[in-house]
Amino acid sequence: MRAPIKVLLAQQDRLMFEGLMSVLSEHAELDLVGVASSAADAEEKSLVLKPDVAVMDVRLSDSDGAHACERIRSRTPNVAVLFLSADVSGDSMERAVMAGAAGYLSSDVSTTELVAAIKKVADGEMLVTAATLARMLRGRQAPLFETDSPAPAVQLRAAEREVLRRLALAMSNADIAEELGIGPAEVRGLVRGVLEKLGVHSRAQAVDAARRAGLIEAAAEVSR
Repeated sequence: MRAPIKVLLAQQDRLMFEGLMSVLSEHAELDLVGVASSAADAEEKSLVLKPDVAVMDVRLSDSDGAHACERIRSRTPNVAVLFLSADVSGDSMERAVMAGAAGYLSSDVSTTELVAAIKKVADGEMLVTAATLARMLRGRQAPLFETDSPAPAVQLRAAEREVLRRLALAMSNADIAEELGIGPAEVRGLVRGVLEKLGVHSRAQAVDAARRAGLIEAAAEVSR
């Protein structure tokens, strides 16, 4: 059975703060390990509490959320930052993604959508990538992932290649961690690194792009 996803909540608006606490506490698969109302507090608690996901507003009492995200990701790279904000301007989204955020949601999303997003970024998936954001800002109506386009040329670390091969077998994070003898947080970080380098959102997209780029052979290679 999967362990609950550890969530750190960083919001400065009290109503939003209390509402999210109530919502998240109703889901057994989520474990709200801490709350913060400032960027400095969020950064410190990320170090101490080591959450899987930090759900943050783009505006905090003492700093810009994107700057806080950048500092959190530099000090605790396995923490996925998910922005939840009423500000959905292109500029805010751009700064968030460039700071290393795994996703950016409008505060108008439903509880179901929020919980689903938390689960995805906790598994290392990306809701918004830099490539997608660039297309959005250019005003293109292209799909999030163009399967007919050539896969990007990327350089993966040895550990990322090992994880990628196992993604091709549709292995879960827990199974990958057990087989490679590493922790779940490290697996999440490696999955996220693979997706970021390939410029995709999901595991399935990563496997498809990697095969087209010749980065992995058939999934059976792993089991030989």
